[in-house]
Amino acid sequence: MSNSYFQFKQFTVKQEKAALKVSTDSCFFGAWIANKVESEKLKVKTVLDIGAGTGLLMLMLAQKCDAVIDGIEIDAPSYNQAKENIEGSAWKERLHLFYGDVKHFSFQKQYDFIISNPPFYEGDLKSNAANRNIAMHDEGLKLEELLQLVDVNLTEDGSFAVLLPYTRTDQFIEDAIKKRFFLSERMNVKQSVNHSFFRSMLLFERKIGKPEMKELSIKDETNQYTANFIELLKDYYLYL
Repeated sequence: MSNSYFQFKQFTVKQEKAALKVSTDSCFFGAWIANKVESEKLKVKTVLDIGAGTGLLMLMLAQKCDAVIDGIEIDAPSYNQAKENIEGSAWKERLHLFYGDVKHFSFQKQYDFIISNPPFYEGDLKSNAANRNIAMHDEGLKLEELLQLVDVNLTEDGSFAVLLPYTRTDQFIEDAIKKRFFLSERMNVKQSVNHSFFRSMLLFERKIGKPEMKELSIKDETNQYTANFIELLKDYYLYL
């Protein structure tokens, strides 16, 4: 059974009601995008998190920047949990959460930066819980629909970042090009130095450039966190 909360250095994520719990995947993705903004690689004033879940990505990003961050969540228990987590944070005044289906939601502005940890899978390994299937599978939001939504809600000079299974990454990049989104950076992730890639973190812009290609291993040969992983998560994880 998952813990009812996950304690970070500067905030707490309660998760007992949420469809999906805090995972290592979401943590390294949140830290990666926050690092981009903190380093000023991205000039960001407004952010949208599509599929906010527990609010984790919003909180991780808020810790590192002064942007106004909006999120939207379709699952009512997850939405209520995220609201609770945001209200308990130091950044609640600039974090705003909407309840609804992003496919039928009209935002009042466009955003400098859009982030999403979207539904991953195409029908395999489904659970009996409908809300978990919406969160993990593309029953609720297909990747092609995500690209369309980003196109509508992103500013002309904005960027967007997404976390995907490694096996779905190449097709997503091809689909993104059709929408005139071009890869700026790709970080392929391994569970350990002895494993194959299992996730990709992707950063896109509307302008063509030469993408940076990087790699991250979570664990080393001795099953300890690698130096790169520690550097990425040290401002968040309690014991790093």
